[in-house]
Amino acid sequence: MDIATLRSAHPDHWRKACAIRMLAIDAVQAANSGHPGMPMGMADVATVLFSKHLKFDATNPEWPDRDRFILSAGHGSMLLYALLHLTGSPGMTIEEIKNFRQWGSKTAGHPEYGHARGIETTTGPLGQGISNSVGFAIAEESLRARFGRKIVDHHTWVIAGDGCLMEGVSQEAIGLAGMQKLSKLIVLWDNNNISIDGKISLSDLTDQRARFAAAGWTVLHCDGHDPDDIDRAMTAAKASDKPVMIDCKTHIGFGSPKKQDTAGAHGSPIGAEEIVKVREIYGWDYPAFVIPADLKAEWEAIGSRGGQDRAAWDARLNDLSAAKRDEFNRVMGREAPKKLGAVLRALKKQMSEAKPKVPTRKSSEMVLEVVSPIMPELLGGSADLTGSNLTKTAGQGIFNAENRKGTYIHYGIREHGMAAAMNGMVLHGGVRPYGGTFLCFTDYARGAMRLSALMGVPTIYVMTHDSIGQGEDGPTHQPIEHLAICRATPNTWLFRPADTIETAEAYELALNATKTPSVLALSRQNLPTLRTEHTSKNLTAQGAYVLAEATGKRQAILIATGSEVQIALKARELLEAEGIGTRVVSMPCMELFAEQPESYRRKVLPAGPVRVAIEAAGSFGWDRWLSGERGRTGKSGFIGMKGFGASAPAEKLYIEFGITAEATVAEVKSLL
Repeated sequence: MDIATLRSAHPDHWRKACAIRMLAIDAVQAANSGHPGMPMGMADVATVLFSKHLKFDATNPEWPDRDRFILSAGHGSMLLYALLHLTGSPGMTIEEIKNFRQWGSKTAGHPEYGHARGIETTTGPLGQGISNSVGFAIAEESLRARFGRKIVDHHTWVIAGDGCLMEGVSQEAIGLAGMQKLSKLIVLWDNNNISIDGKISLSDLTDQRARFAAAGWTVLHCDGHDPDDIDRAMTAAKASDKPVMIDCKTHIGFGSPKKQDTAGAHGSPIGAEEIVKVREIYGWDYPAFVIPADLKAEWEAIGSRGGQDRAAWDARLNDLSAAKRDEFNRVMGREAPKKLGAVLRALKKQMSEAKPKVPTRKSSEMVLEVVSPIMPELLGGSADLTGSNLTKTAGQGIFNAENRKGTYIHYGIREHGMAAAMNGMVLHGGVRPYGGTFLCFTDYARGAMRLSALMGVPTIYVMTHDSIGQGEDGPTHQPIEHLAICRATPNTWLFRPADTIETAEAYELALNATKTPSVLALSRQNLPTLRTEHTSKNLTAQGAYVLAEATGKRQAILIATGSEVQIALKARELLEAEGIGTRVVSMPCMELFAEQPESYRRKVLPAGPVRVAIEAAGSFGWDRWLSGERGRTGKSGFIGMKGFGASAPAEKLYIEFGITAEATVAEVKSLL
């Protein structure tokens, strides 16, 4: 539909949509930076969505049963900010719009979760939003099965562009959503045929409708500038028993004489002269950032329309039994059950007495076996490695279209899609996901793992086969640099436990976290129980602690993680036998140790003794604990990997790569 027809046939809609367009145009122009074309093109779709279909209450953006709106095409962030401002979302003032992309503003270049209320997820990297949305929809299904339709019954709406659909993670998400028949998920494809480089035909010829249909989606289409046609498609979408993709054919930079349907509208201001012409074409006679009072009132009425639904929902929530209501509030608030600490302490005591020799991936399974019954919100899974990751417990049913009460998901070989979906589950609320694969394949999940940290969501990554101890599969499957990559990521806890006791402690921390994701790096090979004297205290919470003290004058400190702690203890025996007093420090989490008071760190790593770290990985990141923190460069060493691994049994690999107690002893002696 062209602008003249649209203005004539739908004047009220046109004014509302133009308010979005002009706020986007003016904000990008003021910032001299941004993406005006997408909001100009999708304003009609967004106006119909918010005015006729989206269930929300702008005065309470955190209402648990609201529809979720995800702007996967995050470069068009001014579309979302304009909608939040116009509908009256708390804190999204006109000053915030004017300060688009400026220091300290809530209106960052791309939507940032936590910056402003009403932003459901961070969607800078393309493909992440649509992939998060699968997790949102899974969480909605899981919670509805648990608490009932009267408490949980809402849709997840997504605006995605060509870039989102080109990113590989989108195929993982689309395939998973189709298989799971997530009928409350509706994707609005901004089909404007433009990317930064120009026409989409320069780089892609995919038939997106056929692609979605092949993955089990319902596929609809509409004229993205005809409000009646948009409304028709959205109404049909809500009646589908499968996830829905609506092909919304739009013009990027809609109404710009020079830039409509060109890459010039995508990522830069349209320019002062062009804005004058666009104002005339739109019939918009107001100065920059001015929304007439009557139009703002109309938008605010849209924003408050859901207040009645929310009040009715509040009443239904209050009608629940006190226990069920408290449980709903607990899981939505990311609160671990009060029993968690006691259950894990009991397991620790049992393990310190039984002294099992098992891989820490098995230790993880033991923890999950006792935690799952008291944390029904746990939703586990694996990227097609369930039998290797040991992520499924005996009591977990499979979550699928036939059993929404299941608490285990078969993600298939979709590491990135799994990680992004788990982020979506946490962001939705009410679900605590964990997912497994091999540590080496964090490479495939990295984009979503980084966003876990950036957004501050406590997603749990269960990453097994964490070293050359993986063995015969060889260097393609043996992580070397991966521990360092995780540790280098801000706001991430990397746990590498040495036995079942430390594994239980790591889980306690991860499950109680509210703003930090955790990566559990777990062994394939058997490890002995090292903590044989039970203590209720969570020593892993300190990041590092003295596991074995020197019997005589302390001359050496061995620092180790995970499977190499047993090597450090063996080396200590050999050194002590030669009269060299040796302390062993277990360091399951560098990040938590770094957060400890300097007085505690000094107690664990005092000045004086030589230091040797032992880890079957690269040395990157160890300098602080070896030559820093009162250490000395000439009096510290590292026993670990200097290159990639090889294919052989684990025992042979440790010998050939020199990660042994004997090599550790030799290193200590060379430093003394």
